[in-house]
Amino acid sequence: MSQPPKRPRTALDARSAAEAAFKAVTAPRVEGPPKKTAIPNVKEQVTLRIDQDVLEYFQEGGPGWQDRINDALRKAAGK
Repeated sequence: MSQPPKRPRTALDARSAAEAAFKAVTAPRVEGPPKKTAIPNVKEQVTLRIDQDVLEYFQEGGPGWQDRINDALRKAAGK
């Protein structure tokens, strides 16, 4: 079987390739949604994995253990 003849490269092919490469590099980047601004005194729900003994330490004081953990983290963060 004979193979179809290869198409010779022309100036248009090289130009198209160059334009495509330039467009890929200079295309505006799509950014994610803007960051939310922190609202004072509003808490955000998160999932946090901590050791069982640390959890028991804060829960020994009864209700309000989550606030005590928050206060300890705030102090550790220097705030």
